[in-house]
Amino acid sequence: MSHSPPAAWAGLVAALLADDGTADWTRAVPRRLDTLLGAMPAAARTAVRGAAAAIDAYAVARTGRRLSGLSPAERENVMASLASHRALLPLLDAVKVPVLLAAGTERTLRHGGMPVRSADSAPDDPPLHCTPSAQWPTRSTADAVVIGSGAGGAMAARTLARAGLSVVVVEEGEHHTTASFARRAPLDRFGDLYRDGGATVAVGNPPLVLPMGRAVGGTTVVNSGTCYRTPGHVLTRWVRRHGFAAAEGLDGRLDEVERTLKVAPQPLDVLGTNGLLALAGARRLGWPAAPISRNAPGCAGSCQCVVGCPTGAKQSVQLSVLPQACAAGARIVTSARVRRILTDPDRPGGPRAAGVLVRRPDGSELEILSPLVVVAAGALETPPLLRRSGLGHHPGLGRNLSVHPAISVAGRFDRPVTSRQAVLQSVGVEHLRVDGILIEATAAPPGMSSFVLPGVGRELRRELDGADRLATLGAMIADRPSGRVHGRDRTLVRYDLAPSDARRLLRAQRAMGELLFAAGAEEVLTGVPHAPRARTPAQLERLLDTVTARHLHVSAFHPTGTAAAGSDPEHAPVDPDGWLRGIRGVLIADGSVLPSCPEVNPQLSIMAAALAITERHAANAL
Repeated sequence: MSHSPPAAWAGLVAALLADDGTADWTRAVPRRLDTLLGAMPAAARTAVRGAAAAIDAYAVARTGRRLSGLSPAERENVMASLASHRALLPLLDAVKVPVLLAAGTERTLRHGGMPVRSADSAPDDPPLHCTPSAQWPTRSTADAVVIGSGAGGAMAARTLARAGLSVVVVEEGEHHTTASFARRAPLDRFGDLYRDGGATVAVGNPPLVLPMGRAVGGTTVVNSGTCYRTPGHVLTRWVRRHGFAAAEGLDGRLDEVERTLKVAPQPLDVLGTNGLLALAGARRLGWPAAPISRNAPGCAGSCQCVVGCPTGAKQSVQLSVLPQACAAGARIVTSARVRRILTDPDRPGGPRAAGVLVRRPDGSELEILSPLVVVAAGALETPPLLRRSGLGHHPGLGRNLSVHPAISVAGRFDRPVTSRQAVLQSVGVEHLRVDGILIEATAAPPGMSSFVLPGVGRELRRELDGADRLATLGAMIADRPSGRVHGRDRTLVRYDLAPSDARRLLRAQRAMGELLFAAGAEEVLTGVPHAPRARTPAQLERLLDTVTARHLHVSAFHPTGTAAAGSDPEHAPVDPDGWLRGIRGVLIADGSVLPSCPEVNPQLSIMAAALAITERHAANAL
């Protein structure tokens, strides 16, 4: 299936979507699917193409012809036969996810459901001092180099620049503007804004997709804008159990972060029907629920947070913290992958950081010399960077990974739910919060629902045509640190869901179904291939009795903990103040430094921790 990719996908797309040639939008799906796969890593492309080839081989075995050579009725028979084999359902799901993304986008574009915005009407972004690595000198110096421009890196850069240090931020991704988001369809931005085209995978039981941003602003550019303060009991645990000194007094720093990001509860006027239904269902059940606090003053409800806000409302750090850092003198080098941290092993008192070696896109290299290196590459990229720098000897490095495993459930209503105005994560339902389960009402950018609709062929087509009547809930759990980051040049993530966390996911699934029925859903779609739908609460209970965690479509977000700080030098690679053990001059200031799962969306926690770590250094350096 590799000679003419768009044409090669045509038979599979036609079979999955029961395409009989009467709808014009279906003709564009194969090409959009091929573009989407092209942004993914080779392993993901190979897996999807392998699954597609296996389905084609199944068609040949049954009919003697490939899918592309069959009539619509023959394709329908082949797909129905394939779907009747429960063991083959994972094969179908492997190809349904990208096909549905491509199909949803094309269908929305052709039916006028995509919000149309003019790039000329987008607000001007605050100025940043960005220089592409191709234009940066081969050798330069700074008082501090910050690796990564996301939540932790941005706050570190601002703190150090305001303390009077000359600061250079090194970012692997590019700088994208609000105007650039406004001029492109949501799915078309994926490849530019996400590492591995959004297909970073943690292998294990079950395998997880871990989407991570790669741009100036890091994952804050593509997160939901949801802002939860670190719970008090988590802060207490970090200080008392782990000895993370920087967590002391973090409440005041959380206040500062909230002011910087203009965090406030989401107003009801742009909450969207999805959020209002969640509030109604929770009210009927007596469950605590409220609009989520977000960093998006003046949100227009474009529901495109995860692919860059096209209105500039969401205060991701490239619109808030980084402009303040640049106003204080910081500079940002873009399209710059740090190969390794430079060290001076012969300094009196032991080895010390000396700067960074950076690779440009054309393969050439540059050096930025500095006595202070702040690592904020993210929990998945920081351990490999330290290893290839010769600084990865601590046995705890890369371990202790938490990822907030998450699932989704959808409810079908008797009226349209999706609209041109909604918030991606609008309402938080805290009924099970004490058990580490957080339920959130979720919507998706037009054409980009991540919920896997049931069925194949005509059944799937009906589901796609009726997707505007679906309300979706997502639940994430505060997990045990069950993962590990391997690798030096390429990151390999391993994660095995702990049995106790698997049970909590199943509990969350039941609770979301109960909430949707309480809100008036006619049926609930479970996301489980062999038990896809229930029309009554009692039927849902019976179906879910047949489900285990291995049947769930589990995604994951918010990786933390892989270079944890703490007082125990045997278990914590980083000391209580954020310094990497074994070398002077290397601070860790991203999600990897958090000693355990923060139990909520972690942007505020990461920024407050980075602020505490770099403020301590600045105070001691004076």
